[in-house]
Amino acid sequence: MTSWQEDLLGLMDRAQSEQEVFCKIELAAYALGFEYCAYGLRVPMPLSNPKTIFLNNYPQAWQERYVQRGYVQVDPTVQHGCRKQTPLVWSDDVFASAQDFWEDARSFGLRFGWAQSCIDGGGVRGMLTLARSSDALTPEEIAHSEMKMRWLAHIAHLILSRIFTTRQAELMQPHLTAREIEVLKWTADGKTSADISSLLDVSENTVNFHVKNAVTKLQTTNKTAATVRAAMLGLLG
Repeated sequence: MTSWQEDLLGLMDRAQSEQEVFCKIELAAYALGFEYCAYGLRVPMPLSNPKTIFLNNYPQAWQERYVQRGYVQVDPTVQHGCRKQTPLVWSDDVFASAQDFWEDARSFGLRFGWAQSCIDGGGVRGMLTLARSSDALTPEEIAHSEMKMRWLAHIAHLILSRIFTTRQAELMQPHLTAREIEVLKWTADGKTSADISSLLDVSENTVNFHVKNAVTKLQTTNKTAATVRAAMLGLLG
């Protein structure tokens, strides 16, 4: 096992900073023959506007251009990563639908690249991109290095998704009572307030009281939304 792999494994349970992790990813990318790397991660909450985090060492001018022109909306690699988990090697064909974007990226030295997306059981999706300004990826290089590149993508996702989801959960974590959680669990199973009243041997008004409290604490507008949010925060597990 190479030193950068050992370094990343060492961070799995103790890393608290995304910057610390990304520094190790940069070193790994360099060891694999790439001068640039990027990691994008989308946390599926709130459902109507999922939070996206980007980390990269691209030229600053390109980072600004990418944001100013809204390239995330047309970037074919992002679209691929949202649909598939197969590795993607940059090519003219990949960027055929976004020629202006492709020409712009190459003008900043982003000419050759490889990307791999990952998704975990919590619905958190991430994508690692490795890029460089010269030397196309040959079939021989891909055959030799792709397993390490894919390993890097997956370990990066494991560590970074843990950091971001833990931080988000701490920020959003409501203090639900045991009874509120129990009522939401039954709601998640499709039970009505009348059903839950019978199951818990309490009045229907009491059930609705707990539902109302949970809705307020979870900052939602109804019990369905409250149940979904509680499940996504891991409160019903």
